[in-house]
Amino acid sequence: MIHPYQICTRCIMDTSDPEITFDQDGVCIHCRRYADRVVNELPDSSKRERVCASLIEKIKADGKGKEYDCIIGVSGGVDSTTLLLTARKFGLRTLAVHFDNGWDSEIAVDNINKALKKLNVELYTYVVDWEEFKDLQLSFLKASVPNCEIPTDHAISAVLWNTANKFGVRHILNGSNLRTEGILPTSWTYTSYDLLHIEAVHRKFGNRALKTFPKLGFTKFAYYVLLSRIHVTNLLNYIDYHKETAIRKIQDELDWRNYGGKHYESVWTRFYQGYYLPAKFGYDKRRAHLSTLVASGQMTREEALQEMEKLTTMKSYLLRIINTS
Repeated sequence: MIHPYQICTRCIMDTSDPEITFDQDGVCIHCRRYADRVVNELPDSSKRERVCASLIEKIKADGKGKEYDCIIGVSGGVDSTTLLLTARKFGLRTLAVHFDNGWDSEIAVDNINKALKKLNVELYTYVVDWEEFKDLQLSFLKASVPNCEIPTDHAISAVLWNTANKFGVRHILNGSNLRTEGILPTSWTYTSYDLLHIEAVHRKFGNRALKTFPKLGFTKFAYYVLLSRIHVTNLLNYIDYHKETAIRKIQDELDWRNYGGKHYESVWTRFYQGYYLPAKFGYDKRRAHLSTLVASGQMTREEALQEMEKLTTMKSYLLRIINTS
């Protein structure tokens, strides 16, 4: 059954999410769920500083006698760079971890290097075999699944957990946060933790053995959680995190450069979110990202609608090629 077009009266999520529902006032299910998550997951503003201080104290206590208190995955993006800066200001002894899949933009690499140097943070990089990883990514394109970013997302998680276990670190700090990433339709994506899914897609469409691709299956994950007692913390949920303020801060303190779009620090992600998803499936992740900023009070609905009128970086690039050919 084809439903008529409808857009939320509070945010800008619409029926491009086939599972969306609206109440009698035209407010979508994502806005209602976001409000519930804020109550259940974020500390009250009056208690935020105390809760955060207690968390930092716990991380430092668990890191006693070890080389590092925590591990942070770095990409050169806003969230991970802000997280790195925040952790260092709290006095956490941090090991930065990066998964190199061959798709890092020049700006992203520059952002990472400048932040690490200015904050005096060591970097551990895991480099996957390019031909092997390319074969896996092609497998997902051939499978025609919406989330062809799964190989990268799974590998990042695997490298973080594997590295934490290797160095005996119990805390992985994650840049994911409710205030800028709290809305994303489940119909647009699929979990990257499902290793069986990855192996099934590659077995059907791939040609190379996955020898260097980092994996995190259920058994290993359970071992890390239950025996190694490794824990993931979304630290940005425990501070007053505002995207535009964070951008200005890392620009001023770390000489950070903007790369043009959320997660566009990766050339592959720029293609995936800027062209593949909207062109093939009609899913424009900007709609979800902007709706989150509206829901968190960082942007007005009118500003979000105006932003949606702009072409994605990838669409602009392709149009320039067409017009000059």
